[in-house]
Amino acid sequence: MRSSARNRELVALVPVALLLTAGFAAVFAQEGSRLGNLSAIYGAYFFAVCLATHIYLRIRLPNADPYLFPLMALLTAFGLVMVYRIDESLARDQANWFVLGLVLFALTIQFLRDYEVLERFRYTIAAIGLLLLLAPRLPGIGQQVNGAYLGVKLGPLQFQPAEFSKIAIVIFLASYLREHREVLIVGARRVLGVTLPPLKHFGPMLVVWGASMFMLVFIRDLGSSLMFFAAFLALLYVATGRFSFVVIGMAMFVVGAWFFASTVPHVHDRVEIWLHPYNDPTGNGYQILQSIFAQADGGLFGKGFGQGLITIPGTNAALLPAAQTDTIYSLIVNELGLFGACGVILIYLLIAARGFKIALIAGDGFSKLLATGLTAVFSIQAFVIIGGVTRVIPLTGVTLPFVSYGGSSIVANFVLLALLLLISDRARREAVEPAGRELALGMT
Repeated sequence: MRSSARNRELVALVPVALLLTAGFAAVFAQEGSRLGNLSAIYGAYFFAVCLATHIYLRIRLPNADPYLFPLMALLTAFGLVMVYRIDESLARDQANWFVLGLVLFALTIQFLRDYEVLERFRYTIAAIGLLLLLAPRLPGIGQQVNGAYLGVKLGPLQFQPAEFSKIAIVIFLASYLREHREVLIVGARRVLGVTLPPLKHFGPMLVVWGASMFMLVFIRDLGSSLMFFAAFLALLYVATGRFSFVVIGMAMFVVGAWFFASTVPHVHDRVEIWLHPYNDPTGNGYQILQSIFAQADGGLFGKGFGQGLITIPGTNAALLPAAQTDTIYSLIVNELGLFGACGVILIYLLIAARGFKIALIAGDGFSKLLATGLTAVFSIQAFVIIGGVTRVIPLTGVTLPFVSYGGSSIVANFVLLALLLLISDRARREAVEPAGRELALGMT
């Protein structure tokens, strides 16, 4: 079983490298004179890095899920091609962060084989996560990104701490709910057909709700606020099995968001841009309108790699603002059409399916909740940015995992992937060992 799983992983990495090679070839073809063997060199380099990671996984985590790493490598390859198509220098940075992410991926696996140790330090981890969220508002180091306080600059180093904070907060919530889930279930009461947790244990939901509202107002980031609270509700549902708790939580978030959208100016402005972008088509509504127009222009099959317009011809003015970050999905739809965009969404859905399967087969409560939380926060992040550029929800500043330009996102998500594979390896190993013992006893 071990070699079979790892062999499937290796076989899956081959078409990923070929797709990256074909993608670069398509981009170079638009530049005419540059079409040569450079795309093959990039593809070979990418495959070599992935092969080294595969060999490490074959040695350290032989039972881990064989599809998660190839799926995330596919997203990374897609992102590298799209970012290169926008700006070569940004793509080089992205490639370096990809390698750094794999280094931290390997280190996470090396030093957290016994990941249950995280439970013992849950409050320390939670404190670090909260400090990371607050860091962008600290004077001297905090930076605004599109109106939201998301960035931190320490000398030459710039990063978005929310990407790492999401992992810390999920670890804390998984540990806390595993310990207190019985109290939430046993003490629950039904009021008007709705199951309510005991009042004294309603605190965690209120605390997380308050934290999400605080992020909405203080950090000005609707995307992170929604992402964290939705991940908490997913964990709460898995821990208790009470869908009414999720409904209550969703109602609390909607009411809180509506209140602050009505009373806090910058939240109100963000909602107004979402609902009425045509009120200021050349100002605040320009980005979301251009995003919608770019997607409509792509049609079913797209205009082709390198054919979409990012800047106004003859000028440096942005026709599709923040194409490498906020609106990269719009560029994908423009150049690959609805079919290509649906393919990207399908990859995220497959990752979510594999992540939740890991949660299902995990043998202990902490592992189940941790796998659920990590998968949920990753999937919701993808939904938040895709929903933003398609006007399902207000546009936010979060990145499209593994695709958008950004080192913090790539590095943090590879750490997230490492934790999922650690859980998967233990769960699959524990499932195989009892079967092996039973077979041995039967033969004797």
